[in-house]
Parts: sequence; structure tokens; C-alpha cells
Amino acid sequence: MDSDVQATRPRVLVVDDDLGACQMLADGLEDQGFDPTWKTNAQEALETVETHDFDVVLTDLRMHGMSGTDLCRSIALGRSDLPVIVVTAFGSLDTAVDALRAGAYDFITKPFDVEAVAMALKRAVEHRALRLEIKQLRRAVRDMKRYGELLGSNPAMQELYAFVERVADSEATVLITGASGTGKELVACELHRRSRRMSGPFIAINCAAMPEALLESELFGHVRGAFTDARAHNPGLLAKANGGTLLLDEIGDMPLGIQPKLLRALQERKVRPVGGNDEIPIDVRILACTHRDLESLVEDGVFREDLYYRVNVISVAVPPLCARGNDVLLLAQHFIEQFSAQAAKTVQGLSPSAAERLLSYDWPGNVRELQNCIERAVALCRSELIDAADFPRRVREHKPREVVLSSGDQGEWLSLEEVEKRYVLEVMKAVQGNKSSAAQILGLSRKTLYRRLRAYGVFIGGGGDGDE
Repeated sequence: MDSDVQATRPRVLVVDDDLGACQMLADGLEDQGFDPTWKTNAQEALETVETHDFDVVLTDLRMHGMSGTDLCRSIALGRSDLPVIVVTAFGSLDTAVDALRAGAYDFITKPFDVEAVAMALKRAVEHRALRLEIKQLRRAVRDMKRYGELLGSNPAMQELYAFVERVADSEATVLITGASGTGKELVACELHRRSRRMSGPFIAINCAAMPEALLESELFGHVRGAFTDARAHNPGLLAKANGGTLLLDEIGDMPLGIQPKLLRALQERKVRPVGGNDEIPIDVRILACTHRDLESLVEDGVFREDLYYRVNVISVAVPPLCARGNDVLLLAQHFIEQFSAQAAKTVQGLSPSAAERLLSYDWPGNVRELQNCIERAVALCRSELIDAADFPRRVREHKPREVVLSSGDQGEWLSLEEVEKRYVLEVMKAVQGNKSSAAQILGLSRKTLYRRLRAYGVFIGGGGDGDE
């Protein structure tokens, strides 16, 4: 038999004090695709298990010396990852319960059919492989590259960690871009935690969450009597963040009327409360987040160009989840352990079908969507493993998009230029049109991406020409 084929066969240890039964089973299992080894003594079998690797053990229950139940118990203590199937002619409920309590994976009664035994062995082998995968995934989660609250081992995340390390101690304003749900605020938190301002306050305000008048009052403060219900002086968040960091979340949605006042405050390092006459000095580092393309907003006249350059001193794009490869499974395992503990459930990991669904889905909502998906799955799961059926319909029925190159007809092969165009447009779809994220995935400068999109006739807004 070819050695490569032999190596792929599941290794089974057959244990029976009847030599003829061992030989018969070994021959039958070899025909069923297994690599069998047999022992006629349970003690010898236990010693063999301790020195050799097997995928499953098949043992008789009634044997001279050590019984099959005792063998199960010993293997469960020393090799809990190794499933044991017990075979006996004494198929009473009591013997079955005793074997299962001793750690047996399954129970088969004589007389038996070799094909039925083979099916039971295959299930046990698959069970072992799955448990090993879960164990490895858990270990990977524990060993996963963590950067504060940021999780991920993908090279794109490693670059992000290195970026934060380089600029954390700077006083420069940082613009953090990326699609919704990628973790932009977590990046901002790490920039603050690793800065010289770490002992000062970290305050975040969502610029899209309130009307213009209220946002102005929250940012710059107001004096008593400045407007109806202004019963007391409010210093504003720019002043409250003194000595620390202020995060302007979703700055791309900031009303145009407030932008000149914010620009002046950032340039002069002073704020004037609404209704007040005096300016208050401030000492605060500004971070800004947005899922929108600010250059496009500047061109559309809804975001001031001078403010754009003021907040975009240093910029970084947080990669979308679809560009992070197997980080999807690592993050999923992290969330499984988190939500399983919260719900006092024993969910341990993902079934193969569930893992395949997670890897094939596009995750338009990024890490936030994955977190919600896993929370739902843990709540619905009825076993130790989450199955694809526990996911929302959009995830379990998702069909991956394909960049079709040709129908197979030699006359329909596409040019390299057309292949590139289709791939670029697919990436743009995956990141919901965010050009910063698309440029990062494609390895292009933003200006080069703009130029190519213009050539495709689908460009909307953006910057000027430039080289890579």
C-alpha cells in the first residue's frame, strides 16, 4: 500500500482477548479504509496508547485481566482526547451505562456488521478531530496577538498595532477611517491609553447623534441663560477633556455650521462657550473617526477643506473584517467563550459547517456584526458546538460573490485590464464603497484608486490624480 495513502487512514486500535476476533476485525476495518492495530491484552493496549497515536480505540468489554470498562477509564484519565468504542455480547442497559460512565464514546452490541462498526468509528474519528480543532482554536485565542482591546493576528492588524505604537505619544491629530463596525473607537482608546495623556480623561462624542445646536453646546459649552433651559454654566467637552483626549466620532457627519468654530478652536487652542464673551484655553489632543470618505465630502461641499487638513494630520485605515482572513474564526471563538460564560452555557466552539459559513460570509457590518451573530448563536445553540443553523439567515444562506473571469469559451477570455477592473469593483462592494479601506486592501494609494475608478466610469467624489 502507498505510504501517503496509509498515512491518511484513521488509525484504530482493536482490543480483544480473542485472537481470531482481532484478526477478523482488523481485516474488515482495513477494507473499510482504516489502519488497524490489534492487541489481545488490555494492559498491553493501554501501554501502546501511551506511546503511539491512534484516532480511536475499539475494545471488547469482557476480557481476562483488565476489562474493557477499566481500559475506558484509564484512557479517559490519561488520553481524554482519544474516543473509545466498546463492543460486547452482553448488551444490557446496565453494561452500556457503566461503559459510558467510564468514558466510552459509543457502545456496540454483538453480533455486529463490520460496516456498522466502521460507521461508528468514523463518527468517533470526526468527533476527535473536531475537539482537537476546538482545542487548537482556543489555544490560538489565548495566544492571539492582543493589543489592549484590539484582537487579531492578521498582518493588516499587526501593521495597525505598529502604527498605534509609533504615533501614540505624538500630540498630532489622528484621523481613523474604516467601515462601520471595524473597531475605530477601540483604536482611538489604544492611542489614548498608550500616550503621555493616559492619566487624563478620554471623552468621546458622536457628531452624528445630535442636532447642530445641541452638538455645539456639548462641544464648546454654554453660559447660564445662553438659551432656554441653560440654567447653569456648562464648560463643554473640549474643556472637560483638558489634559486628555477628545474623540470626535463620525466627524464626517458634523453639521457644516459648526465646522468653522471647531477649526478655530483647534487652531487657537481656545473655546468660547455659547452665549459667552470670554475664551477658555484648552489643552486636549484631538482624535477623529469616520466611516465616510472625507475627500469626497470636501468635493461635495459638505465638509470644509481647511478642517479636513486640520484633522487629517496623520491618518490610518482600520481593515474591514473581510480582509482579515482567519481572524474571523479567532474572534468568533473569543465571542463564544465570552457569551457562553455570560449565559452560563457550555458552548465550546464551532462545527465545521458553521466555521465554513463564517469564512465565506462578507461581513458588511464587520466585527460588530460578527459579535451580534455569535451572541445570537450562543443563545440558540442546544449543544456544545454552534451549527450553521444557529446563524441568521443572511449568514447561513449567503452565497459568496465570484469575480467571473470566463465562461470557459476560449473566445471569452478577459483581458488583464478587465480582470483587474472586476476585482477592484468587488473589493469596493465588500467595503461598502469606503475608498480608504479599498486602497489598503488593494495595496494602492488613494489617488491611484481614484484614478482607476474614474477610468471605470463609476467614481463619485474624491481627490485628484497622483502616482502610486
